[in-house]
Amino acid sequence: MTNLDTSDTTEASGPGGYAAARLLLLQEKERPGPPRRAALARLTDDWLAGLFAAAAPPRGTALVAVGGYGRAELSPRSDLDLLLLHDGTADQAAVAALADRIWYPVWDLGLALDHSVRTPAEARATAADDLKAHLGLLDARPLAGDHGLVAALRTTVLADWRNQAPRRLPELDELCRERAERAGELQYLLEPDLKEARGGLRDTQVLRAVAASWLADAPREGLDTARRRLLDARDALHLATGRATDRLALQEQDAVAAALGLLDADTLLREVYEAARTVSYAADVTWREVNRVLKARSVRPRLRSLLGRGGTKPPVERTPLAEGVVEMDGEVVLARSARPERDPVLPLRAAAAAAQSALPLSLHAVRRLAAAAAPLPVPWPAEAREELVTLLGAGEATVPVWEALEAEGLVTRLLPDWERVRCRPQRNPVHTWTVDRHLVETAVRASSLTRRVGRPDLLLVAALLHDIGKGWPGDHSVAGETIARDLAARIGFDRTDTAVVATVVRHHLLLVETATRRDLDDPATVQSVAAAVGSLGALELLHALTEADALATGPAAWSSWRASLVADLVKRVAGVLTGAPLPDPEAAAPSAEQERLAIEALRTGEPVLALHAREEQPLDEEAPEPVGVELLIALPERPGVLPAVAGVLALHRLTVRAADLRAVELPGPLGSGPVLVLDWRVAAEYGSLPEAARLRADLVRALDGSLDIAARLAEREAAYPRRRGLTAPPPRVTVAPADSRLATVIEVRAQDAPGLLHRIGRALESAAVRVRSAHVSTLGANAVDTLYVTRTDGSLLSDEEAIDLARALEGALR
Repeated sequence: MTNLDTSDTTEASGPGGYAAARLLLLQEKERPGPPRRAALARLTDDWLAGLFAAAAPPRGTALVAVGGYGRAELSPRSDLDLLLLHDGTADQAAVAALADRIWYPVWDLGLALDHSVRTPAEARATAADDLKAHLGLLDARPLAGDHGLVAALRTTVLADWRNQAPRRLPELDELCRERAERAGELQYLLEPDLKEARGGLRDTQVLRAVAASWLADAPREGLDTARRRLLDARDALHLATGRATDRLALQEQDAVAAALGLLDADTLLREVYEAARTVSYAADVTWREVNRVLKARSVRPRLRSLLGRGGTKPPVERTPLAEGVVEMDGEVVLARSARPERDPVLPLRAAAAAAQSALPLSLHAVRRLAAAAAPLPVPWPAEAREELVTLLGAGEATVPVWEALEAEGLVTRLLPDWERVRCRPQRNPVHTWTVDRHLVETAVRASSLTRRVGRPDLLLVAALLHDIGKGWPGDHSVAGETIARDLAARIGFDRTDTAVVATVVRHHLLLVETATRRDLDDPATVQSVAAAVGSLGALELLHALTEADALATGPAAWSSWRASLVADLVKRVAGVLTGAPLPDPEAAAPSAEQERLAIEALRTGEPVLALHAREEQPLDEEAPEPVGVELLIALPERPGVLPAVAGVLALHRLTVRAADLRAVELPGPLGSGPVLVLDWRVAAEYGSLPEAARLRADLVRALDGSLDIAARLAEREAAYPRRRGLTAPPPRVTVAPADSRLATVIEVRAQDAPGLLHRIGRALESAAVRVRSAHVSTLGANAVDTLYVTRTDGSLLSDEEAIDLARALEGALR
């Protein structure tokens, strides 16, 4: 396609000509990015200038572009921010008529317009009252009319900005914090707002404004590139959606990636995250410098007073923190005697000192270390390994120090495999962070658990490396084991410690997945975990890492209930590792509560229910916390119990968090056939829990067939409109290699939805198998339900029968 020559504006001067020229420009493939934005701005400039001239403007008027348009950064669907400036001498009616001659053609084309009509004094007064208006005027650019009037306004507004900086910059900082709280951090969001989120385009504008104040300036390296990447992504988003949106929604990411010539949506997100990280780091450094300067200014009058009485300027205080590292003016800097080129441990020593002191590493210090520090020998000396452990063990203060090291490439230099996980997105909505930040957050969480383990150094390093395999194809735990083994040896651990770190990384998901998806009363379950872990020391580390990993993942990944399940499993595995015999699950007696309910169920021949609010010790406080409700149900064994109970719970809008189903034989004269005891952990979706009597009544109706659960659930689902969103992947049903001598283990992975367990139960009833126990695990939108099933006579299914059952169950769930 031939490039549009925007210097020839004769055909584009009218609305129709401009619209056609604009469309032609946006359809071009040869000029994406900055050239297209600049060309679109020039085209729009010429059109608006033509409108202004055709309206016969009175003397002392000018048309001014402000904000993003003033910077000539027009994305396809950007607003036009315009100011009609007049000196106050022209007739007000003439000025109003001029405004109409400009605004209405813009509106007629459907372009978004942010407009105002002001004198220089009015514009200045507005800027004094409205911080955002002041920022927009800093980028004022004349389009047509009296350029001298615009130049005078720019000079005045800029002078006001610099004079008022001590008052306005703290106000701007507070606005940025509020915006970040509202929109989140761009570098971690799956659907980020490219403009408003922290690290986005709005922050690049703020950094320009701070620089214009002459109080401080942002680190320039990489900032222009980051800004360009974000603008390019917004351009592609506007073209892909045809809307003025800044939110990079999941359903748009493939199209945006293709428009930018990127491999896929993950590559797009990684580029966006890298840009946002550059902007966020520059903002942190800049605001720290602003606060330092403002603090220094506040004490300057007192200092002048002291000097006026004959005093001398006090020296800058430098407090030693470690060899070659000092604190100065609230930051960690290098000592005058430091020689990075001769001291390869200095970067880690400085970082550890900063984190332990909860102080930022100065930008100058990090850059000097990145430029001059000698490389560490491999394996690392003991001091380097100890400093890394100290850095990781500093808790929350580790994060900003680690980010400073990453910004200058020091982390990748220390740990080469880090590059593959840096800024890598995680598309599971349960995850709060990118892979690299999740690893650091896990180390932060693990730092509070170091008193629980005998080797806190191994815990912290394993926490940092546990997901390092996510940068490679295949099972990240398997890949991570190899990488962790190499990195642990590089860091300087001996062969035994390296093997422990590799084992913990390989099995970092083992405890939580086993505890929530397997029958802990089955000896095969506990023995398989003990065989994988191998030692009490590794088990201890794995227990702490499991908790740290889950807490660092997000609020949906950990709870007191999950913690209690994992603790129970660890206790059982520890018994095996110390030689204690496992109890026979067949000989396990029912609890007093289960026995009482079973006796009542046998006596009445009907279901008996008990509801108990459960309390557990919270994760990091002393007082107990409620963790949902335990629902115990006992009834004589009969077909259809599992789907009936699951369906009734779904009808009452109870979310199943965990479930256990067992056949109990009462001893002695009490027994007259098996009694099913179902132990459920449930929570209300919203509102209060239903009464036990209502649950029992509906359960009785479901069992006798008078309550059509499937029809009721279908009616409720049909009453709600379908929500737009990504189509969930199809369910997957597999036969788990659990080596259980008690039952065949079937694992169902599906999108969590009301009635899912009811549908599973119906499919199992149709297959004429008996459910020995069911273990329900829900994580975000995903459900993993594990079912221990047997033939009706209690024997295990053959391999062929198990595969056929899995296929039938998968087909029923589709």
